[in-house]
Amino acid sequence: MENLKSFDELTFLDNFMFQCVLRNPRLCKHLIEKILQISVKELHYQEFEKTINLGLASKGIRLDVYVRDEQGRVYDIEMQCTQFPQKGLAKRSRFYQSMIDMELLEKGEKYENLNASYIIFICTFDPFGRNLPMYTFTHCCEEENTIKLKDGETRLFLNSKGSENARDPEIAAFLRYVDGKAAEGEFVRSLDQEVQFVKSLEKVRREYMILSDEIRRRQEEAMAKGMAQGMAKGQSAFVKRMLARGKSIQEIADGLGLSADEIRTLAEMEES
Repeated sequence: MENLKSFDELTFLDNFMFQCVLRNPRLCKHLIEKILQISVKELHYQEFEKTINLGLASKGIRLDVYVRDEQGRVYDIEMQCTQFPQKGLAKRSRFYQSMIDMELLEKGEKYENLNASYIIFICTFDPFGRNLPMYTFTHCCEEENTIKLKDGETRLFLNSKGSENARDPEIAAFLRYVDGKAAEGEFVRSLDQEVQFVKSLEKVRREYMILSDEIRRRQEEAMAKGMAQGMAKGQSAFVKRMLARGKSIQEIADGLGLSADEIRTLAEMEES
């Protein structure tokens, strides 16, 4: 079972605090502008920890920070503290992009109306091992890389371990902060002050406590379900051994204190 931090232990790297801090439009806007080197006049928040689930049979996603600017450009900003197996993070970003595109393109709308989108992963590790402060991916032609696809899709991965190679001093300070160093510079100090401000809000503290209780409840339910499944598998294996030895269903039922129908169900369970 996952050990949840107390509210006072939360840092900018924790998803809950990360989302709360970037609810401040001034800080979120400045971070986007510094990372992408673009100008943004105004941000419109779509949802905090937005969930996109396109169907009962499809896998859904939860986005940390999902915003749109006055030009319709969409930004998904994710704090990534867990390192995936090789290509895992790249595939995850691909899936996020596809889900966002599916939601953006309403039924019957033309493909050319797809919004420009930016998926930004802020990583506490070097995702590609080249010690770059930032890895930016857009589509270009392999035969002639000056030919750009220009489909409006950009995926970026920030590397907190590559701060010494960042040209922009504010980005370098931000990466050091994500890497656990002290807050330096006006912008990063503003982020850190926002963390402290959020911690002073009783409403947010209660929100985190409710969320933590819900997470614990789900973990306990999952653990209980797992134990029940494990017990059923054990009983199934025992029933099959007894049947193989010539015991009747009723004899096994009497021995285990179960009904004959329950023994039949256990006998029919498939091994996994």
